[in-house]
Amino acid sequence: MKKVLFLTLAALSIILILAACQPETVEVTRVVTETEVQEVTRVVTEVVEGEAMEVTRVITEVVEVPAEEGDKTVINFWSTDNEAERVEVYEDIAARFMAENPDIDLRILPITEAEVSQRIATAQGANRLPDIVRMGIERVAAFSAEGILDQDAAAAVIAAVGEDDFRTGPLAMVTDAATGNYAAVPFDGWIQAIWYRQDLYDQLGLEPPITWQAIQASCEALVGEGNLLYGITLGTDPGQNYGHQVFEQVAISNNAWPFDEDGNVTMDTPEMIEALQFYTDLQNCAAPGPQYWQGARELYQLDQSGMLFYSTYIMDDLVDGSGLADGGQIEIAVDELAANTGFASEMVGPNGSASYGQLVTMAIMQGADPAAQKVVEFFLTEGYADVLGLAPFGKVPVLESAVEPWKNSSEYFANYSDETLEQIANGYDTMQRWLFRPDYDATERAVVGDIEGRLLIPTVISNIALEGTMTPETGAAFLQEQVEALLAERTSE
Repeated sequence: MKKVLFLTLAALSIILILAACQPETVEVTRVVTETEVQEVTRVVTEVVEGEAMEVTRVITEVVEVPAEEGDKTVINFWSTDNEAERVEVYEDIAARFMAENPDIDLRILPITEAEVSQRIATAQGANRLPDIVRMGIERVAAFSAEGILDQDAAAAVIAAVGEDDFRTGPLAMVTDAATGNYAAVPFDGWIQAIWYRQDLYDQLGLEPPITWQAIQASCEALVGEGNLLYGITLGTDPGQNYGHQVFEQVAISNNAWPFDEDGNVTMDTPEMIEALQFYTDLQNCAAPGPQYWQGARELYQLDQSGMLFYSTYIMDDLVDGSGLADGGQIEIAVDELAANTGFASEMVGPNGSASYGQLVTMAIMQGADPAAQKVVEFFLTEGYADVLGLAPFGKVPVLESAVEPWKNSSEYFANYSDETLEQIANGYDTMQRWLFRPDYDATERAVVGDIEGRLLIPTVISNIALEGTMTPETGAAFLQEQVEALLAERTSE
């Protein structure tokens, strides 16, 4: 907000005739206006008596001066959509919003996802939180527990946009388990799935790779069919996070989690051992390791593997071929590969089901001006199609009403069936992550991050599936020991 500085200027030397009269001080007042001044000054004069004159000197002190009526309300919006072309679109949406709301000054500040927590901590310490932050769902629970998210504002926006229009999965993910209220507003995200050769599945009469049994059966049946050398490509490289992402979905589909509801480490439960067994058994019909996402993508495009785990970001690569390190492109070996590719986001295991992905939210911070609610609502209505169009493959809409426009937001979608696009849009309904579990506290979530950051799962998978130095049982015991140590380390901080 604009502040007003009143600077009273007095003469530094005023020669006064000492008669019987009182001394006079001549003052000149000048009004200076600046933007977002946090402190203002007032000039005070002090009279110093002398033999022949009086001298004034200036003393400055801080006072509060209220803003002028009619000044604009400033809304600071931190966005992790930080690439230059994306920032430009956000700025365009902001300009349209301000044209409709001339009393609001909306400012877009691009930041990286990795620096959100640190920048929020700094801003909180300075008592200068932004009004809105676009950020991943993994941060919402921790910030909500700290009491810095305005849950009433989030609920108001969801109600204004239309609560029934939001997918139930995203709403469940932003619900604060402690209060039962919405802690942030769902915005967009991406879905991971098994992408598979629908044409060959039809020829062989295979069930879609959704259940553990169907995945195992199709993995074995695809080997040697046509040009296929492998049924699937697994994440088995111990130095890559890809294996963790794939395994986490397998684990959750069997109700295997790092902690139970009481906070005990549960990495060696029968469910976790069974998940490790199923995952590593697939190596019998998988591409030889170590493998990660790049090999999985290329082997599928080259007609050598019949299934791969990947996010929706692969959709254009199945049409044009993915880029190579030398700047070239893979030449896809299958005619109309995208059209002949099926999509299975949900995995059904013996003890549950899950899909894996990411949800991005709009968080309204405590102390934000009420105008922030209007901004978030505008981005989810008037500006939503423009935001989704920035990266349609990685920005799956959270609103039912936005699905049809989203399907037409990229020419690449014409290569996929309406059924596939519907499955992608519905992927939120079963999306889970270890990090999303609502009853985990901040320490447990930090440990989940440590598990992923230290590549514990890929290490164990490699030792079981490739090296043969562990079994699912000994691998689970190793994970139990490591995670207990991580929890102790975090707890002592």
